[in-house]
Amino acid sequence: MHLTRRTVIVAATSALSAPNSAHADGSSARPSSHWVNTWTAMPQLTEPGNLPPAPFTGTRSVLADTTLRQTLRVTTGGRTLRLRFSNAYGDTPLPLTAVTLALPQDGRAGASAIVPGSGRPVTFAGRVSAAVPVGAQLVSDPLDLDLPAASVLTVTTYLATGQPSLALTSHPGSRTTSYLQLGDHTQDEDLPGATPVDHWYLLSDVEVPAPRTTTAVAILGDSLTDGRGSTTNANDRWPDQLYDRLRAHPATAGVAILNQAAGGNRVLNDGLGPNVLARLDRDVLSRSGVTRLIVFEGVNDIGTAEATPAAQHQVTEDLLAAYDQIVVRAHAQGIRVYGATLLPFGGNTYDDPAGERELSRRAVNTWIRTSGHFDAVLDFDRAVRDPADPRRLLESLQVGDWLHLNPVGYGVLAATVPAGLLS
Repeated sequence: MHLTRRTVIVAATSALSAPNSAHADGSSARPSSHWVNTWTAMPQLTEPGNLPPAPFTGTRSVLADTTLRQTLRVTTGGRTLRLRFSNAYGDTPLPLTAVTLALPQDGRAGASAIVPGSGRPVTFAGRVSAAVPVGAQLVSDPLDLDLPAASVLTVTTYLATGQPSLALTSHPGSRTTSYLQLGDHTQDEDLPGATPVDHWYLLSDVEVPAPRTTTAVAILGDSLTDGRGSTTNANDRWPDQLYDRLRAHPATAGVAILNQAAGGNRVLNDGLGPNVLARLDRDVLSRSGVTRLIVFEGVNDIGTAEATPAAQHQVTEDLLAAYDQIVVRAHAQGIRVYGATLLPFGGNTYDDPAGERELSRRAVNTWIRTSGHFDAVLDFDRAVRDPADPRRLLESLQVGDWLHLNPVGYGVLAATVPAGLLS
């Protein structure tokens, strides 16, 4: 029997598994749980304008003698967790002097205070201090914590010497407030006078052990998925709203959502962060528990290519070939791939007078809908475009630039994803 691309693939898990249990006769049993990513932030090289403000960035180092307090919202929960710190773009080792984990006051994202008594030290191979090698990531020891689904965590990190260069790994588009303060304040319940910044630094992942039935959905995207136009500290990007919808139903309550998006990102060429073809292994195929992938990216490739027939023909052909590569590589890991159509940008700076980029967008969307390469199609374009003018978004759903959505518009995207695809 020949398999088509729409055939349901039996997923060969690439997750990191918990130790096998053994039968009385010494044979191994299938482990009852595995590690699953429950939160991610796509690592990027920090641009000069997104580096920490003075005095936390010097001429040759960053975050010296600095406490960094950050909050993040996990998706699926657990009773144990571990953190990952990334030095993907560092050109020197990243020294972590001390790290603590706590619960934020009132459970709020962006809170500077923690719940009294909730703080506990994070260790690495039993040590409270560690260094993340150049280009690497560092996984903490597992830490016992009763972590309900959709909980907010506070991670506080102190760097005594800081990173001795300005090549800092971060995720600038956090839409979440973090705090910087000189000195070691990892044990403090609040940070009065701390400097707020709406960026994440150093952290890249949180993982939890979960039942074998718990899986993760990764999303490749740009600023529309990273949440430009969403509300700071409200977690109302479309992946957040999709998760809130899924966890309300037993069949999908255990699904983790991994937002691997960055503003300005492109499929074909580096921009703000590496291109999708370059980061696919790092951000999706190596992530614990991923069995499904949503691809919602390509508008920046079209929008940054010259608005000529030749350039737009080329970028269209290259995008279709790239989508095919993503599907082939994900299918090799047993991951099903869902393609999302690209949103209209009429009225935005991407909208050229001759409409060459709009022709490319329509050609790409036709291919996504009809080629059969994806395991399913999410027609985001149809959900949010203006029926009276399909070149534009519905005015009530966009933030004013005719490219990005407001929280209501992101809610429409979330509602467009059939829950059955993720159960």
